[in-house]
Amino acid sequence: MRHALALLAPLLGLGLGLALSRLAAGATDCKFLGPAEHLIFTPAARARWLAPRVRAPGLLDSLYGTVRRFLSVVQLNPFPSELVKALLNELASVKVNEVVRYQAGYVVCAVIAGLYLLLVPTAGLCFCCCRCRRRCGGRVKTEHKALACERTALMVFLLLTTLLLLIGVVCAFVTNQRTHEQMGPSIEAMPETLLSLWGLVSDVPQELQAVAQQFSLPQEQVSEELDGVGVSIGSAIHTQLRSSVYPLLAAVGSLGQALQVSVHHLQTLNATVVELQAGQQDLEPAIREHRDRLLELLQEAGCRGDCAGALSQARTLELGADFSQVPSVDHVLHQLKGVPEANFSSMVQEENNTFNALPALAAVQTSSVVQELKKAVAQQPEGVRTLAEAFPGWEAASRWAQALQEVEESSRPYLQEVQRYETYRWIVGCVLCSVVLLVVLCNLLGLNLGIWGLSAREDPSHPEAKGEAGARFLMAGVGLSFLFAAPLILLVFATFLVGGNVQTLVCRSWENGELFEFADTPGNLPPSMNLSQLLGLRKNISIHQAYQQCKEGAALWTVLQLNDSYDLEEHLDISQYTNKLRQELQSLKVDTQSLDLLSSAARRDLEALQSSGLQRIHYPDFLVQIQRPVVKTSMEQLAQELQGLAQAQDNSVLGQRLQEEAHGLRNLHREKVVPQQSLVAKLNLSVRALESSAPNLQLETSDVLANVSYLKGELPAWATRILRNVSECFLAREMGYFSQYVAWVREEVTQRIATCQPLSGALDNSRVILCDMTADPWNAFWFCLAWCTFFLIPSIIFAVKTSKYFRPIRKRLSSTSSEETQLFHIPRVTSLKL
Repeated sequence: MRHALALLAPLLGLGLGLALSRLAAGATDCKFLGPAEHLIFTPAARARWLAPRVRAPGLLDSLYGTVRRFLSVVQLNPFPSELVKALLNELASVKVNEVVRYQAGYVVCAVIAGLYLLLVPTAGLCFCCCRCRRRCGGRVKTEHKALACERTALMVFLLLTTLLLLIGVVCAFVTNQRTHEQMGPSIEAMPETLLSLWGLVSDVPQELQAVAQQFSLPQEQVSEELDGVGVSIGSAIHTQLRSSVYPLLAAVGSLGQALQVSVHHLQTLNATVVELQAGQQDLEPAIREHRDRLLELLQEAGCRGDCAGALSQARTLELGADFSQVPSVDHVLHQLKGVPEANFSSMVQEENNTFNALPALAAVQTSSVVQELKKAVAQQPEGVRTLAEAFPGWEAASRWAQALQEVEESSRPYLQEVQRYETYRWIVGCVLCSVVLLVVLCNLLGLNLGIWGLSAREDPSHPEAKGEAGARFLMAGVGLSFLFAAPLILLVFATFLVGGNVQTLVCRSWENGELFEFADTPGNLPPSMNLSQLLGLRKNISIHQAYQQCKEGAALWTVLQLNDSYDLEEHLDISQYTNKLRQELQSLKVDTQSLDLLSSAARRDLEALQSSGLQRIHYPDFLVQIQRPVVKTSMEQLAQELQGLAQAQDNSVLGQRLQEEAHGLRNLHREKVVPQQSLVAKLNLSVRALESSAPNLQLETSDVLANVSYLKGELPAWATRILRNVSECFLAREMGYFSQYVAWVREEVTQRIATCQPLSGALDNSRVILCDMTADPWNAFWFCLAWCTFFLIPSIIFAVKTSKYFRPIRKRLSSTSSEETQLFHIPRVTSLKL
């Protein structure tokens, strides 16, 4: 017990010192709260991807390239920025000469088409009148030596022209059909593109609302952890104070045990001394009587044996220790009367239980404040609540969504009309292509029948109907060419004017970026078409740069540079929200008054021990008497010698008396001395126990009382400091959840919400639809039809010229040998056969 108390005292002082220094420094260790949860937010941005439209490569690509190069030659002028600017802003200021100057290539083509439209039908009319008067066309009058060469050359040129017409009309049929086929999907793609843009615009408010609604995730997490904040606070107080409370309570328990033992030894000491003193009072007369009788017997003359040795022992037969000389302990016992009043082991166990119940006690004491904290957490910050409504273009988004929806709905009838007129165009194109195909067939049939007729012409008996039929087919083709020349050139020029301008003014400028450059130049677009003003942005944006960023998958936040017109951080500032939570947390309180550490009865016991003077008892005086024998002479040894002397005596009376004295000494030793010796041993144990513990017991009692008073006084302040530290840790932990939400919102809004790929996709698809799928086959159609139209002129010329050689010749030279087949033939006079 002495060693335990000696070790516990410095450890107790060291533990209190360390706890005090740690709490005074205000160190905040937040590990007791455990790791914070990682919140998983549901992505608010919807995945959008407008599938790109691409024209499949085919055999017509080279034809499309040829048409584009031809249009590049027709329209050499760059994009007319000033002219388009005037058209968009002040239509009245547009000068006709500027339009004509820009459209110079098309004007030249219009002049050519006009000349064609004027001259070809006029020539056809003249040719028809001439044929009616039989003054042109007809047949070959006479046969000469160059006839075969001329005829062959004309047939070859007509055949080549016909083949070129055939190639052109086949390409015209194909491109006409391709234009018609592409028109349907292209028209259907327009509503799809508008719907994708409508989805992009209409989803932005919903996505922003979804972002704001997910503020409930950190709210729920914080509210859930608030349920355990009281236990966490109590556990933190318990954890940080147990290094001080547990040793102190252990010291109190050990001191109480030492007190009980010391009081027990002191009482035992006092009772033993009393018994020893009483025993000595009874023992001393008996010993003295035995000594007097033995001196008388051993000094008789008739004593035989070693009577002198027995006599010397008998003379020392007296008490050795005098316990009447030991100090009195009555005053100490008086001070410790009724001690221990308290049950120290039960008290320490109760205090330990009270201290261990701090977490539950803190949870009960903080429950009302926790409920107020939950109410504060349940409120949504103003900035987060207005995140969506204050977003730039919030009202414009609804207007744009409604406008796009109305455009999509209203565009369907117009698109159906466009498709209907395209059907008419396709029918007209097929009819005119069929006419050209009839001209080709007439030429081919005329050539075949004419050649067949020429081969049979050498037989005078063979009719020349085949050649005449061939000539008639050729003239039929000529008639069709003259008849449909005007519709052909009108259709060619109309489609050329529309398709050519679309290609050179829109598609070419679109591909080389001139349209984007024009739109990005300030002042070119009217205010009604200014994207920055329509969206309510403070800074003008580059449409071309926005297009490139959208194509890379950027969000509208980056594309529209909304950081200049919308302070996102202001809406994500939750400092007022956190300040309110901090104020509520500061009202948390934990009362530790229920932890007494030392009961009043135990304190009275220790104070009684402290003032008892137990350490001032002179224990060496006890040890001096304890170390002395109860009787100086060994009574058993003396009785044994007397027994021997009694047997050695000749005088039977003397021997008998010596025998009686030996027996009396043995009885006295057994009845009086042996109990005294036991009491001396008992006294020795108590004296030595008190001697070893009493010097330190006073100091330890003073230390324990001082430590208990100090810890009891400092415990509320320590608990308050720990509570503040725990509150700061808890606040930092809970604010971490809101910081996770803020970081997620910042990333979601600036990088993921409203990914504008549908915008760039819509532009790309519109270009593909307009240029690749519509304008290219459209332009290829009029190009092929124009090819056929202009090759009708040589076809007419060669057909008219060739038809004369297929008709029968009225006057024909006859000879025995042909001048055409005999070289170096000398002509002679021949007769004419009519």
